Amino acid sequence: MYQALYRRFRPKTFDQVLGQEHITTTLKNQIINQNIGHAYIFSGTRGTGKTSTAKIFARAVNCTHSIDGNPCNTCEICSGLLDESIMDVIEMDAASNNSVDDIRELREKVKYPPSKARYKVYIIDEVHMLSDSAFNALLKTLEEPPKHLIFILATTEVEKLPQTILSRCQRFDFKRVTTKDIVKNLNNICGEIGIEVEESALNLIARNSDGAMRDALSLLDQCISFGEGTLTYEDALKTLGIANEDLLFNLVDNIEEKNLEKALHIVDDIIQNGKDINQFIKDLIYHFRNLMIAKTSTNPLDIIDLEKETVGRYKEQSENISLPFILKALQILNEGQNQAKWSSQPRIILEMVVVKLIELRDELTLAQRIEKLEKVIESGNIKVSQKKEPIEKVKSEKPSKKEVPIQNEKKEVEEEKIIIDDGKEINIAHIKREWENVLKVIKKKRISTQALLLEGSPMDYQNNILTIGFKEGYGLHREALGKKDNKEFVEKSVSNYFNKNIRVEFVMAKEDEEENEKDEEQELIDSAIDFFGKDLVKIKK
Repeated sequence: MYQALYRRFRPKTFDQVLGQEHITTTLKNQIINQNIGHAYIFSGTRGTGKTSTAKIFARAVNCTHSIDGNPCNTCEICSGLLDESIMDVIEMDAASNNSVDDIRELREKVKYPPSKARYKVYIIDEVHMLSDSAFNALLKTLEEPPKHLIFILATTEVEKLPQTILSRCQRFDFKRVTTKDIVKNLNNICGEIGIEVEESALNLIARNSDGAMRDALSLLDQCISFGEGTLTYEDALKTLGIANEDLLFNLVDNIEEKNLEKALHIVDDIIQNGKDINQFIKDLIYHFRNLMIAKTSTNPLDIIDLEKETVGRYKEQSENISLPFILKALQILNEGQNQAKWSSQPRIILEMVVVKLIELRDELTLAQRIEKLEKVIESGNIKVSQKKEPIEKVKSEKPSKKEVPIQNEKKEVEEEKIIIDDGKEINIAHIKREWENVLKVIKKKRISTQALLLEGSPMDYQNNILTIGFKEGYGLHREALGKKDNKEFVEKSVSNYFNKNIRVEFVMAKEDEEENEKDEEQELIDSAIDFFGKDLVKIKK
């Protein structure tokens, strides 16, 4: 019967455990010095070697011929534990044995000494799944266990363990295995089983294993089954359903050039070729992550686990894309990934994401132009072309006695209008009807502010506070208008128009719609009051 690679090549000594030297060295020293604890916690993400290290430790503490802290794996005890003929190492899955009755049964069993080995070792996997009462039942045994007993608690969510448990155990945190270590180990395994493999294919598998050696071996197993004694980069792409790097670069280029048609054609080609949509969104997120690193890091080769040539392509592409766009794109892609995961139509989600990214280019470009224009206006460095009069004419004309010389001319100072409340009540319906005229007034004074306001609309008016809402995708407009100078200008313009001291708030429409959106009946009431006057309108419920 075929044995999966992750089982066939499970490490049998501490030296074979990948990327956890800070843990294996400590455990070996404890065994050499006979300084063995009674309870350990092994925490870390999946596939990092927690259970394998626990089994190695269980053999090492019982080994009769230990070699530098490692089990020999040949003595009677080691052989018996490996072939499971000696039952002094007990594995327990806390996910399916999580009740207080299960722990009470365990407490009764731990009283009995081991049959052949020096220690009886209990390995409790996914220990965070135990119930609160089960943890309480385990507490006393964990605090004062029999001399022949060792507990090893393995978990992927150590934060869920009670502090009373953590304080009674030695804790070891397992790190994700680096891509470099995974590739090296996969290469050795391929050589041992006689498979010819391209380095780029192993890099692809390692990147998609997310730092888990077990996941990498499972993916390798899957890819080997596709080929016949060889494994190429293209074979790995097809087997794992991952998009080619060229497709990703082309798609991002088309997004940058705002070529929606070509971008959607690339998406269609990817789907027609049977690529997994969720995997493609994940690849696109990883692509923008690499662009972010290439844009911000002085030495991206140290962070991006790819060939020098590929990192150079990321560096080149990142030069044409702004950092705010990359960061916003990552946010949109992450939201799209969450939606696609639970959607019955993930293709539509992917296409929506591409359209949003292209719209984002326009939005950022407009915002940057407006911001640049505002800075120029604030600095006062505006050149105005003046009509030059002929020299002869200037010489012949003399200023009259009543004329004031230009040098003594005083600058005009615009007097701030004092707003006098006319006593007339206004409501949101009235403001909505007049809003187009308000924008025209603002446009005459400051066109950049009017351009930002075009994407918003009045939503509510209460207690002299006007709420203006912006739809999703126009957050930058809201932020720009929220700046002190812009906000004060809008408040002044709106107050002058309606002869009221009005404050303005800018919000995203979805955040405030439940409080501020009125139903049709209320809109009709507001319109009636505005037209006939409050005294002539009576509301009957």
